[in-house]
Amino acid sequence: MNGASREALAAARERLDALTDNTSVDAAKLADELAAVTALLDREVSLRRVLTDPAQAGEAKAELAQRLLGGQVGGETADLLSGMVRSRWSQSRDLVDALEELAGTADLTAAQRAGALDDVEDELFRFGRIVSSSTELRAALTNRAATASAKSELLRSLLGGRAKTTTERLVTRLVTAPRGRSLESGLESLSKLAAERRDRMVAIVTSAVPLSDVQKQRLGAALAKLYGRSMHLNLDVDPEVVGGIRVQVGDEVINGSLADRIEDAGRRLAS
Repeated sequence: MNGASREALAAARERLDALTDNTSVDAAKLADELAAVTALLDREVSLRRVLTDPAQAGEAKAELAQRLLGGQVGGETADLLSGMVRSRWSQSRDLVDALEELAGTADLTAAQRAGALDDVEDELFRFGRIVSSSTELRAALTNRAATASAKSELLRSLLGGRAKTTTERLVTRLVTAPRGRSLESGLESLSKLAAERRDRMVAIVTSAVPLSDVQKQRLGAALAKLYGRSMHLNLDVDPEVVGGIRVQVGDEVINGSLADRIEDAGRRLAS
């Protein structure tokens, strides 16, 4: 997002946080309603253009949003959208992207309240790994000819009873309404949202064998000291990592694996 949209999104995040700090607000219901508004504005291009038209007064756009949603969603959702359309957006689509993010954040807030946020983070990561390793599963979940209900049923058979409710909700929403994104990028965005929920960074750690609890604690502490923020570790095992570990934080890779050291030594000898 560009300048105006970034500022509008930051303000919307603050309003959502203030809203969900109140435990009387049903965060899961709020997530569903925000997702429904996302689908509406994604579908109705002319409407979202009106709601983001910089030539229109913010109050007039807020009143329009209230008239359209009145009685269809709760007051919290309607008020949140009204505040968002008062803001200035660089592109009309940015409003829809922001609503989708807020829906995901609201669901993750519900998981956090239930003490399940760590599990949801791990399940999103593991599901992404399963998808990337199964061509057939990925094809079934991204098949444009398949109905949303068929995809939902497939996910229910895969995740129902095996994953947290929030994980199933987030993945189902992503698969049935991808909005032009790849499944992998959508899962990555959800994982980042989950990490940000605790103001943590995500480190993808690949090792030849599973790390012990002590090793995980030491690595987490070392990375937190290095980056100045608490760190959530997504752990993966790859037997081809001969020794040591490979750590990726965002676009940065900290590679301490023996295999890569050998490869690096070979390149030096060849030169």
